[in-house]
Amino acid sequence: MKPLAVAVAGRGLVSPEEPVLHADDEALLRGRAAFETLRVYGRRPFRLSDHVERMQASAMRLGVEWPGGFEALAEQALGAAGEPDCVLRLYLTPGREGHEQPVSLALVSALPPDLEARRARGIALISLLGVRAEAPWLLGGVKSTSYAVNMAAESEARVRGADDAVFVRDDGIVLEGPVTNVWWRRDRTLYTPAIDLGILAGVTRAVLIEAAPDAGYEVVEGAFPLAELLDAEEVFTSSSVREVMPVVAVDGVPVELGPAAAELQRQLRAQAAA
Repeated sequence: MKPLAVAVAGRGLVSPEEPVLHADDEALLRGRAAFETLRVYGRRPFRLSDHVERMQASAMRLGVEWPGGFEALAEQALGAAGEPDCVLRLYLTPGREGHEQPVSLALVSALPPDLEARRARGIALISLLGVRAEAPWLLGGVKSTSYAVNMAAESEARVRGADDAVFVRDDGIVLEGPVTNVWWRRDRTLYTPAIDLGILAGVTRAVLIEAAPDAGYEVVEGAFPLAELLDAEEVFTSSSVREVMPVVAVDGVPVELGPAAAELQRQLRAQAAA
């Protein structure tokens, strides 16, 4: 989708048609760059400080110098975009190979047009073998631009007639989706994989953990086998752009739409509007 606006540190606003990275930038050469994607409601980026904090942690793990200033870049880009509800992406690259001059930029784009239709009907997931990410050099929990595996998983899901995937370890433990966190419900308890499994600490995930008690749900984090997910009364995913997305099938096993996803979606939107 064509960007609505782009702002680059040291250059200000640039045309979305204008190149902003050199061909030898390490983001291109090696996928060594940090990024964040967040949703903007009424011209206000939701939980921007949380995303910037997570991005700084990713940059540290990747060995990329942290320049700061992303709040100002975001304000510049959003002001130029003129779209109240949209997607904001922040990127930090190490710069050109051997130069060590980081490049920071903010990019604004429109929301995917089919989100509400998908939320209304629910999505189907398939389970795919994921990578154990407990070892620090595997960069578990780091949001980097090395996203080829994630995109390949989404493509594989579509080839198999599903909408998205959920990664599981070789011992069957549920991890996360390519760009989402995964949840399921039994009675009034919500289950979601724990961060110490090497998954991404989703910002929306954290919001739902905060909101769940007010909606009457207990949250349990842990290491759970796929069989527990398949036996759930309700399943849903969470992410910044897609928000709370109900699931209607996992590996061909039907799942009924339930109340938790709808209530947590309301809670999320209420927080965004506050």
